[in-house]
Amino acid sequence: MWTDRRRGALTQRHRRRVRALSLPRPFDAFTFIATLAAERGRPIDLVPVAGRTDTPCGLLVTTDRADCIVYAADTTALHQQHILLHEAAHLICGHHEAQPLLSATARILLPNLPPSLVERVLGRTVYTEPQEHEAELVASLIRCRAAREDNLTAASAAPEGSRLATLLSAPHRWVARG
Repeated sequence: MWTDRRRGALTQRHRRRVRALSLPRPFDAFTFIATLAAERGRPIDLVPVAGRTDTPCGLLVTTDRADCIVYAADTTALHQQHILLHEAAHLICGHHEAQPLLSATARILLPNLPPSLVERVLGRTVYTEPQEHEAELVASLIRCRAAREDNLTAASAAPEGSRLATLLSAPHRWVARG
């Protein structure tokens, strides 16, 4: 699908994008999304729902008024955080601005709604496979950066020489003396 060169360029572009984001310390996905909404000047509503095995864990719905992230409320905190970051990554990457093709997934998600309404609401939330890969990459990069920064904060707050400071500090490079 992608060449190694294209994949590398994409990863570097997204690393730069993630470095430019404001991340709360300690990291919290809800606070991060509130900050993202404020920086974009557009509300992001978070809607927890009961998860089902036959539906996606998360969904981004974009309307004229606001963006809405629907996420599984009955999963682990770590999984919930990843769902929220994945859907926010679609916004960060600008996927909501494209007009993707409506797939059968949309009709499965909302079988009781008229097809025209499903197309209008969900037509902008069904993404292509490359967009899903991008959202996964950006969500993972955000989480890795947040964990790294949280670890640095924890290490700097620990008393010098404490076990916690030793465990959380950057690895030492040993130089052989000859």
